[in-house]
Order: sequence, then structure tokens, then C-alpha cells
Amino acid sequence: MKVLFVTSEAEPYISSGTLGQFSCSLPFSLRQRLIGCRVVMPLYDDIPQELKDNMKFVTSLSVPVSWRRQYCGVFEARYNGVIYYFIDNRYYFKRSGLYGHYDDAERFAFFSRAVLEMLPYIDFKPDIIHSNDWQTALVPVYYSLFYGKIEWYSNIKTIFTIHNIQFQGKYTQEILDEVVGISHEFISILEYDGKINFMKSAIETANKITTVSPQYAAEIQTPYFSYGLDKIISQRAWKLSGIVNGVDTNLYNPNTDKYIFSNFSSDDLNGKRKCKYFLQQRLGLNISENIPLLAIVSKMIASKGMQLIKESLGQILSEENIQVVVVGSGEWEFEAFFRDIAVKYPGRLSVNIGFNDELVHKVYASADMILIPSQTEPCGKNQMIALKYGTIPIVHEVGGLKDTVRDSGDNIGNGFTFKTYSSMDMINCIKRAVNGYKNHIGWETLIKRAMMCDFSWGKSANEYIRLYKELSNN
Repeated sequence: MKVLFVTSEAEPYISSGTLGQFSCSLPFSLRQRLIGCRVVMPLYDDIPQELKDNMKFVTSLSVPVSWRRQYCGVFEARYNGVIYYFIDNRYYFKRSGLYGHYDDAERFAFFSRAVLEMLPYIDFKPDIIHSNDWQTALVPVYYSLFYGKIEWYSNIKTIFTIHNIQFQGKYTQEILDEVVGISHEFISILEYDGKINFMKSAIETANKITTVSPQYAAEIQTPYFSYGLDKIISQRAWKLSGIVNGVDTNLYNPNTDKYIFSNFSSDDLNGKRKCKYFLQQRLGLNISENIPLLAIVSKMIASKGMQLIKESLGQILSEENIQVVVVGSGEWEFEAFFRDIAVKYPGRLSVNIGFNDELVHKVYASADMILIPSQTEPCGKNQMIALKYGTIPIVHEVGGLKDTVRDSGDNIGNGFTFKTYSSMDMINCIKRAVNGYKNHIGWETLIKRAMMCDFSWGKSANEYIRLYKELSNN
């Protein structure tokens, strides 16, 4: 089976977050399972020069962009055994930053069309084209309208993955002719609520739609989570499924992690206790094994539950004998809050503004609990990484958090959860966790159970392979 993975970003070349990680880890895991997966992405100017130096020129071609044609260069590189193709056009991609440009609609319309145009030139006819998020949403549209009936392109199936439904690629209808290059005869495919909506068009035309957790697949069919797309998604629910993302278990492994103070495993937790001691020492926290250490590792934005934390952190610290370490950055309101409150609780609260990868690894390994009260969370990876290190998640039951964390109240769970998005429910959940920590034997059992959870990319890849085979056989 051959799969062409289409993305606007991928590690190690360039990444703005989880999509870039997904676009590296999943193709690698597919290749390990003998799936012929290749990746295609734009050749951005911001890709490090040392990585560009390892690319080789493949071919050049002319790509239609509405009524005009644009140069397209195709370059190739190999990383971790996976072949990556890079679409080159200096006008569209020789600029700083991946997104947020005035002509993003045209940039990614060109990229989507170029992906399909290049296929006969690279001697790789995929069985599946797997596109991701709004930037590549036009690939299944162009295939359906322009390429599917051409003999060389016949029998290719398309999959579209929604990583975050908030970002849909919405534009005024004027771009249909001038930018997208699709006549008004087919406007019903792209139009939604009076605008051209790239994501909606992929939902209409792709053979299958996936998203990054089963719970999120259910949530985006409701108005609260869908950012307006619930009607069209509900109508196409028959082709929607949710597959939980994985985490890199080589990078996040307490047995081998080079960043942490002491390595450990579920069979020997002495290293975790050492990690906590040295982190307390490094961050100026009171040194005590018996005080639970709660971590908050997050972007400081509203959707990550920062408002609940802002409302509740003072009460938690005043009512519970607990330490808190915060690592992250984001909106000024929340950064200022954390800076201010840290002054009031010396020795009990450590606030670290910014993202320091080494420190983040140390926190995962050292903390007893991690708080993730997201208002929305398509999948989330912090809870899965924390479980790998025996750091118990306290989460709001939403999206991928609900799919990966089960409340330990039933004696078989791996964390603590709260149902209602409210500060009171969150505080009560934290108090349950603190009380659980006092039971040393029970807490150690919970840690070992958490560390046995399998959230590897291999498990996710197997789910995608099942979907690919199902689609190919239809």
C-alpha cells in the first residue's frame, strides 16, 4: 500500500506544534509497518539551511492557479527512512513564518494543486492521499473535480484529518475564481454560511474524515465545539472517525531520558523520588518527599483552562499542603497572574515563563501530578507524556483527555477527572488527588498503572492502517 501524506508542516524541517509532530511521527510509524508512506510539504524559507543542503532537486513543472500558471520546483530528502518532497515557489514560500499572510488562500491553493500535478513526475502513485487541516483541504476537492477521471489518477482514495476545527480557512466568495480556480458551478462544495470554507470543502469531498480522538469526533458534531461546522459534519458523520494521536516513546522515556535528574522505571521508582528532590532544590521549593508536587505545563491561553486556574490557584495553595510548578507562556493576562501570585507563595510555587525543553522533561519526571483543565482539547499530548513518567493527570473530561485518562475512583483508572468546566469541580478533583497521594501504597500502584499505558505512535499507526485498508478495499 502507498500513502502520500500531505501537510503544511513536519518535523524536523519546520513545525509550529502538534501538526508538525504528527506529520513526522505517523509516517515514520507507517514505514516501520511496511506501508509505503511519503510526505509532501512546502519548501519554506525558514527551514534550516543545514536541512536544505541535504535536499536534491527532482523536477520542475508548471501548476495552474486559477487562470494563470506558476512555477513549481520539487525537491526530495530522506529522514528516518521516510521520503519527503518539498514544493518550491519563491513567491509563495520565500518569506518568514508559515501562516498569517494576506494571501494564505492562494499560497495553499497553489500547494494543494501542485501536490496533485507533481505525482506523475515522481514515479509514485499513491493508493491513499492523506491531507491535514485547512491548508491542504483543497487536495480532495481538486482530485474530485479535476483529476479523479483522468486514467493515470484513477482509483486514488482521499482522507482528510481535522487537527483543530477552529481554523477552517474561511474567505470571501471573490476568491473562488481568482484564487481557487473553481467555477461557480461547484460553489456548493466550498460555500458555507456565505463564505468559501476550505475545511468544509474537504469534509464534502474526501472519502474519509478523521480527527485526533474519538471524543473530539463526537464533540465537533455539536455547536459548542464545532465553530459553526456541526451541521455539515453531522450530515457526513458516516465517514468520520477519531484516532488518538501518539507520543514519541523514544523521546519521552524515563528509562533513557538524558534530560532528567535520574532515570527510573515502573519496577524501580527510586529515580522518580530523586528527580523530585533535585527539582525542588533547583527551583527553590521546600524540599519534602511528602508534599505533593503539582505541575502545570501549558500554553497560557483561555482554551487551555487558564481562567479556571486563575480563579482557583490561590484557594488551592491556601487550603492544601501542596507545591506547584508552572512552565509555559502565552497571553499577557495569564503570564502576569502567575508572576504576581508566585511572590505570595515562596517555597511552594515556582513560575517559569517560557518553554525550556530540558526543564519540561525534568518537570514531567519529577512531579507527582499534572493539571490539564482544558476547555477544549482535540487530543492533547501532555497527559500521555505525564503518564509515561508516572505523573498522574488531573483533567477536564473533554476531547482526547477523556479518551486517554480514566478516573481512578474505580480502582482501574490512571488519573483524576472532572466533568463540568468549573473552578469548583476542578478544585474538588485536585483535593481528591491530594488525598489519594496520602495513601502511599495506593499511590504507587496508581503510578505503575499509569506507566503501563500504551500511547505509542505504533498503536495509532495500526488504527490508520486499518482505515487505509478499509478504504482501499471499497
